[in-house]
Amino acid sequence: MAATNPLQKLGEHGQSVWLDYISRELVTSGELERLVADSNVTGLTSNPTIFEKAIAHGTDYDAQIRELLSAGVTDPNDIFFALAISDIQRACDILRPVWERTSGADGFASLEVAPSLAHDTAGTNAMVDDLWKRVDRPNLMVKIPATPEGVPAIETALANGRNINVTLIFALAAHADVINAYLTALETRHGRGEKLDVHSVASFFVSRVDTAVDKLLDAKLAVTPGDAKLEALLGTAAIANARLAYELFEQQFHPGPRFAALQKDGAAVQRPLWASTSAKNPNYRDVVYAEALIGRDTVDTMPPATIDAFRDHGVVETDTVTHDYDGQRKVLQQLSEVGIGIDDITSGLLRDGVESFAKSYDDLISVIAKKVDEFEGGFSSRRSYQMGDSTTAIDDIAAGAETTDVGARIWRRDADLWKPGDAAAAAVIHNRLGWLDVVLEMRTHIPRLLALGDAVRDEGIDNVVLLGMGGSSLCPEVLRTSLGSAAGFPTLHVLDTTDPVAITQLTSAIDPHRALFVVASKSGGTLETLSHFAHFWSVVTAAGISSPGGHFVAITDPGSHLADVAREHGFRDTFENPADIGGRYSAMSFFGLVPAALSGIDITKLIDRAASMRTVCSTGMPGDLNAGLWLGVAIGHAYHGKRDKVTILAPDDIAAFSLWAEQLIAESTGKEGKGIIPIGAEPIGDPSVYGDDRIFVALRLANRSNDSFDAAVASLRSAGHPVVTLDLADVYDLAAEFFRWEFATAAVGHVLEVDVFDEPNVQESKDNTKKVLAQVEGSGKLPAEPAADEAELMPFLAAARDGDYIATMAYVTPTDANEQALQEFRTAIRDTHRKATTLGFGPRFLHSTGQLHKGGPNTGVFVQITTNDTVDVPIPGQPFSFSILKQAQAIGDLQSLRDHGRRVIHLHLGDDLIGGLARLTEALITASKGVATS
Repeated sequence: MAATNPLQKLGEHGQSVWLDYISRELVTSGELERLVADSNVTGLTSNPTIFEKAIAHGTDYDAQIRELLSAGVTDPNDIFFALAISDIQRACDILRPVWERTSGADGFASLEVAPSLAHDTAGTNAMVDDLWKRVDRPNLMVKIPATPEGVPAIETALANGRNINVTLIFALAAHADVINAYLTALETRHGRGEKLDVHSVASFFVSRVDTAVDKLLDAKLAVTPGDAKLEALLGTAAIANARLAYELFEQQFHPGPRFAALQKDGAAVQRPLWASTSAKNPNYRDVVYAEALIGRDTVDTMPPATIDAFRDHGVVETDTVTHDYDGQRKVLQQLSEVGIGIDDITSGLLRDGVESFAKSYDDLISVIAKKVDEFEGGFSSRRSYQMGDSTTAIDDIAAGAETTDVGARIWRRDADLWKPGDAAAAAVIHNRLGWLDVVLEMRTHIPRLLALGDAVRDEGIDNVVLLGMGGSSLCPEVLRTSLGSAAGFPTLHVLDTTDPVAITQLTSAIDPHRALFVVASKSGGTLETLSHFAHFWSVVTAAGISSPGGHFVAITDPGSHLADVAREHGFRDTFENPADIGGRYSAMSFFGLVPAALSGIDITKLIDRAASMRTVCSTGMPGDLNAGLWLGVAIGHAYHGKRDKVTILAPDDIAAFSLWAEQLIAESTGKEGKGIIPIGAEPIGDPSVYGDDRIFVALRLANRSNDSFDAAVASLRSAGHPVVTLDLADVYDLAAEFFRWEFATAAVGHVLEVDVFDEPNVQESKDNTKKVLAQVEGSGKLPAEPAADEAELMPFLAAARDGDYIATMAYVTPTDANEQALQEFRTAIRDTHRKATTLGFGPRFLHSTGQLHKGGPNTGVFVQITTNDTVDVPIPGQPFSFSILKQAQAIGDLQSLRDHGRRVIHLHLGDDLIGGLARLTEALITASKGVATS
C-alpha cells in the first residue's frame, strides 16, 4: 500500500516513528491504536517529565493510587512505578502486533530507571531486572542513561537479554562507548551460546545541542552584531552532531567487522534514535530536525505536537541523515574556531540532562505525594506556619533531598542516623522501632479487642482502672479526657500516682464486683504498677470475689515478670505487646488500644487515622509533604536557632495531648547535655510574657468552636512568635498526631545526635528510690530532707538565667483543685520572670520529663513541692506503704538532681497545699508589680 502521509513515508525510508509521550488516556482510549494504524507509530518512549504531566493533570490515575494505598503501597516512588508499569504494559500490548510483524525488530515501549541511579551501576542493574520482571513483556525497553556509570550497566543488562534504550547521548565519544557496550554484550551472549535476539536503540539528543550552542552564538553576536560567520552557524550544530553519530553507526554496523560476525547468527543493529526532535527555537521550522535526520535503521521520537506537524507538512524526499559528512565536520570545526567546543557543550548537556530528569522525577514524586496526602486526609493542607525569618529556611530544608533521606533512613531502621558506628546503641535502637508498623499489626487484633470491650460492657462492668506509669498511662489519659466512654461502656480511670489520698479516693469510688483493672507495664517490673496491682488484688479478694483474676487484664512485653504474674493469678486476658516498642512510642499499640476498646472508643477509626498519618510519613515522601518529618525539621531548625523550647498548645477538649507529647519529647531528646524542652499544658499568656527561646505548636479542632483559643494563638503570631498550627479534623485525629509526633521526635534526635530510644536517667531515678527504700527498711524511717523556707523561693527564681526553664515538680495529690492552684503558681512564675515553665505531678513525671531534668541541658531551675499525706495505704507484700514510696521517690529525685549539679529548691507546704501555693503566687505577683512600678 502506498504511503498516504509524510509519517508513513518515513517508513519507506527505514525510519520508525516512536511517540514521545504516554498517559493513561492514551493507552485506554484507543488513541495509541489509531496512531499505530494511521501515523506509522511503531513504538513509544516515556520519561519522568512525560509522566509528571500525565499524572499531575486530571484524575485518570486517582483510582489506581487509591487501590495501591489500600494494598499498603505507600512510597510515592513505588506508586509511580506501579502506575507507569500499568501504562507501559498496556502500551506494550497495543504495540505487540508491530513487534510480531517485524519479528521483534520494532514495536517497543520504553520505561526509564529512576534518575537517581544515573551514577549507580549496581543499582541500575538491580532496577533493570526488577522492571523487566514486573512489566513481563518481550517488547519492553528499559531506558538507561549513557553516563560513565550507566555504560557498564547497559552492557550487563544487554548481556542478560534485556532490551535497552540508551538515553541521554550527546557526544560522539559517548555514542562510541554505547556501541561498544552493545557489541560486547552480544559477544558475551554469543560466547555463552545464547540467542542474539536482544534489541537496543541509542538515543541521541538533538535540539538541546542547538539550544546550548545558539545561546553562546547569540552572546557573541551581541558583541559583534551582523557577523556573517556566527549567523551562519546558528541552528547547525545539532544536525551536524547527529549526522556524524549516524556516520559512526554506519561504520560499526554497515558492515562493521565485529557486528558482521554477530549478524550472521541473528543479531540486530543498535539503531540510532533521534530524541528531542521538537524545535525549541520558534524561528526554526517546527519539523526541521525530523526532516534532516531521515535514514534507514533509525528511530525518530516525536511528541504529539511534532507528530501532528509532520503529518501535516513534513517533507520526505530522500535519506537526509547521510548528507555531507565532511560538511558536518566542518560545522563543528567552525564552531571550535569561534571558541565553542562541541565536547564542552555535550558534556554539559549530559550533566544538565541527568539533573533535569532528576528534577522532573522529583517533581513527579511530589505530584504523587500530594495526591497521597489528599487521599489520606490532606494533612499538608491542614498545616499552617509563620516562622519569621526562618520560614524560607525551613521550607528549603524540608524540601531538600537530605531531609527526605532522613525519613527513608528512619524506615530502614538505620541506627547510624542517631549513633553512627555505635554497635551497642544500634542493638538498642533496632529493638525500638516497632512503632513504625504497629498500626498494621493492630489491625489484625481488632476483632479480639472489640470482643473484649463488648464482653465487659455486657457483663455490667462500670469502671475500668488502668494501672500504669509514663508511656503506659499517658495515651489512655489523652483518650479518656478527649473521647470519654461510649454509651453503655465503663468509665475509664487512669491511676499513675503513688499518692495514698488519690488511691484511697479511687478505691472508695468503685465497686470491685463491677470493676476491671488493666495492669500495664512494658518491662513488667515497674514498681508503682506492681504496687497498684498488689493493692487492688487485695481489694478484689477482700470483696469475696471467687475468681479475682477475672477482674484483671495485663498489657506487657512477652515473657515479662508481669506476664508470669498474670498467668499465675489467672488474669482474664494478657495482651503481649510487640517487644520492639518503647513505652513512650506505644500509643497505638495494645497500651493505648486496650483501654480504648474497653471504653467503647472506635478503635478501627483510631487505627485508620494513625495509618493515614503513617502513610504520609512513609519512606519516599518528600520532606515538605512528610507530615512528621516536616514537624521534626521545624523543631530541629528552631533548636539550632536557640529556640529549644517547644510549647504545645491545645484547646481544653484535647489538652492532655500536650502532656503526652511533653513526655515523648523530653524522654527521647533530653540526654547527653542536650534536649528539646517541651512545654505542655501551660496556659496561653499575653505575648509579652514569652522570651525568644520558644516555638509554639498549636493543635486545633476544625469541627469545634475555637474562637478564644484561635484568638490567643493569633496574638502570639501577630507578635512575631514562631507558630505552627495543625488542624485536626476531629478528636479521632489525635491518633494521627500520636504517629506524627513520634516520627518528628525520631527526626529531631538525628538533629541533636542523640539516641531517642534509650532513657538512662529514668532507671537512675528508679535506683535512687530503691536506695531510699532500703534505708527505710534498715532504719525504719525516711532519711531527713529539710525543706527550704518559702521566703527563699523569690531569690532562687530571680537567679534564673536567660534561656532557663523553671520546672514545678509536685509530689501531691493530683486533684483538679490542686492542679488549678499549681497552674496559677506556674503561670505567675512565667509572667514574672518571662521563663518557660513546666509542671508535673510526681511520680508521673519521673517516667517522662524526669529524663530531661537529669540528662538534658543544665538550663532547668527546679521547684520541688511536697505536702503531708493525710492518709496512708499499705502495699501488700512490701515493708513500705504508698506514702513512704511517694516520699522516697521525692527524696530520690531531689538527690539525683543535686548529683547532676542541677539548681533545685524543696518546699514543703504541710497540710495546706492550696493555701501555701496561694501565698507563693501572691508573692510572685506582688514582686512583679513592684518591679513594674519601680
